Formats: sequence, C-alpha cells, structure tokens
Amino acid sequence: MRSTRRLLWLAPILCASLIACKSVNSNLNTGGDEARPARADIAVCDPGGGPFSLTIDNRYLPMPVGKKLVFEGHQGTAGVRLEVTVLDETETVAGVETRVLEERESKDGQLVEVSRNFFVQAPDGSVCYYGEDVDIYKDGAVVGHEGAWRAGLGGNKPGIMMPAHPALGMSYPNEVAPGVAEDKAEITALGDTIDVPAGHFEGALRITETSPLDSGKSLKIYVQDIGLVVDDELLLVSRE
Repeated sequence: MRSTRRLLWLAPILCASLIACKSVNSNLNTGGDEARPARADIAVCDPGGGPFSLTIDNRYLPMPVGKKLVFEGHQGTAGVRLEVTVLDETETVAGVETRVLEERESKDGQLVEVSRNFFVQAPDGSVCYYGEDVDIYKDGAVVGHEGAWRAGLGGNKPGIMMPAHPALGMSYPNEVAPGVAEDKAEITALGDTIDVPAGHFEGALRITETSPLDSGKSLKIYVQDIGLVVDDELLLVSRE
C-alpha cells in the first residue's frame, strides 16, 4: 500500500484546520491498561493453507468488485488525492489467486504513484496481503518502483491486512518483505466515533503502523462495512 511513510504526529497539525478530523484527536480511546491479546498469527495467510477466497467480506475491510474510495488531504503544501478501486481482476501470487486493488495517488493534480495490491481472504476471515506492484511517476513518466514486493519471492511472505476478529492491543505484520516492506500494525482503539467529509461513522477501529525500516508511524482508521476512512493526513471524501 502507499509506499511513502507518513508521520503520525502530522495528524494533530492537520486536524487543527479540518473540523471533520476532530474525532481522530478527541474521541479515539487508547485502551488504558486492558490486557493485550496475542499477536495475530500470519500462518493463516500462508500460501500452503487455504482454501482462500476472492470474496473479501471482512466487516472492517470489505472488497467487493467495483468498490471505489476517494481520499483527499494535504502533505505539506501539496494537495493530495488518493483513489482506491477494487478491480474485476485477479493476479496469481505465490500460487494463490488474489484480488487486485488499485491505488492512484496525485499531488496538486499530477499523478505520482499507481500501485496494484494483491489481497485474498483466509478461511478464518482474515484479509491477507500478498504484495504490490508499484509505479512511481514524475512528469507523466514512470521513474521507479519503490516499495514493490510479492510473497513467494526471496524471503517474502504474505502478511495480514485485517484480522478476522480485531481486538484491542492485537498486533501483526502487514508486510513481510525484508529490506523492502516490513510494516507492522497494532490495534490501538475500538468502538469510537469518527467524522470525515464522507460522513459520520460509529465503531471506528484505529491502527498504528510502524516499520523497522524507518522511524515514522502511520495512522489508519477503519469502520465496518466501508473499510479505510482515514489514512494519515488523507480523509475519505466519497465512496461508490
């Protein structure tokens, strides 16, 4: 997913000018001293397991074909737009047929990145992430493929993008591509309220992502039956 690391500390700065983002700061609970559940086991996503499904209906990350989410925000002084579309396409990765989700990111109206992300649902309902192909653009031309990886190549393994049964404090790897993509997720809040330009939602799930490859943190907020509604500085503005 989006290869450029966002810093979590940007969220309060951006929210100061975006009333819609207010609940990111004020309403999401940190979980207090509740017991932390065990890590989600990525073995559920192992290519040798299965049977896997192209019907991805996890409540917090549903991916019906044709679904489109549009996010907008700012990175520094640049206006950013991210379009996320579940394509009617599949890709075989590590011997597993996966669903393709396309992300198109623009800054100030100029295309900067297109990625094709590969997902499948495990038997227990977890959404597994099998990698991504990435094209980085500059002045309309592809100039790189930073962040691209596929499960089954080298030491790469599929990670978990969303557990079947999210629980406060649960942690798990999103990506297992040594030296390329090593994001890890932790569920830091459940059951809160969030307001974004696309609407008012109950039961929000907050996830903090980190990586040993850099010192940044990334904030993601999901709601049931829609999926992602906050991606760091980007807020959901429309959905189809």
